[in-house]
Amino acid sequence: MTAPIASAPLLCIRDLHKSYGEHIKVLQGLNIEMKPGERVVVIGPSGGGKSTLLRVVMGLEQIQAGSVSLGGKPYIDARGRKTVIDTELRRKIGMVFQHYTLFPHLSIMENLVLAPRKVNAESRASATERGRKILDRFGLAAKADAYPSQLSGGQKQRVAIARALMLDPQLMLFDEVTSALDPELVAEVEAVILQLAEQGMPMMMVTHDMWFARNVASRVIFCAGGVVVEDGPPEQVLGHPREERTREFINRVFHIKT
Repeated sequence: MTAPIASAPLLCIRDLHKSYGEHIKVLQGLNIEMKPGERVVVIGPSGGGKSTLLRVVMGLEQIQAGSVSLGGKPYIDARGRKTVIDTELRRKIGMVFQHYTLFPHLSIMENLVLAPRKVNAESRASATERGRKILDRFGLAAKADAYPSQLSGGQKQRVAIARALMLDPQLMLFDEVTSALDPELVAEVEAVILQLAEQGMPMMMVTHDMWFARNVASRVIFCAGGVVVEDGPPEQVLGHPREERTREFINRVFHIKT
């Protein structure tokens, strides 16, 4: 019997370096491979490069060295002082930020249909139909004509996730999407992300919520000092970390939460 062929990486990050000026080195040779269907949660201390990593993968930051490929195709590359980004591949990635970034002057439906109409030249009727289906999935059908100011924080974040899905991404990035919410609103956003996880959506998430990391992740990556310190299943990294630096972080985080 032949051995099964391992899935090719969906996302491949090689020797990634990112600095702000000469003295602030945020990513220092970071390497990550992510397979299709994986749900990777990135944890670590503040300033360890977690959010910067997501912004680089989204094509929002220049890099000093390294490369990123998506679906086996070159996506981001540092060439001298210039960062080259394949804008077609960038459209295959969706990102949801901590503070929603909804357009306040547009209705919820207008927020959803804007990108498909601008980027893919989709008709308003088609985009609106898809938008209604996504809002219905997320329990927001009644809010289609409302404006962001009329929504709770949890509802805004669910709309932000819905908007990102309107471009049918191959990969979703979530940057501390529950940290700005009141505790009672966190569960509704986590439920939407768990729904996406059950449907096989590949995700990379940054969070300080260890319960969420344990329950949604197929892998947990601990980053500190701009590199990957530990990488493994959530039960291993969160429950029985191998590295002393990881153990110190986990113990501190759980101590704060108890």
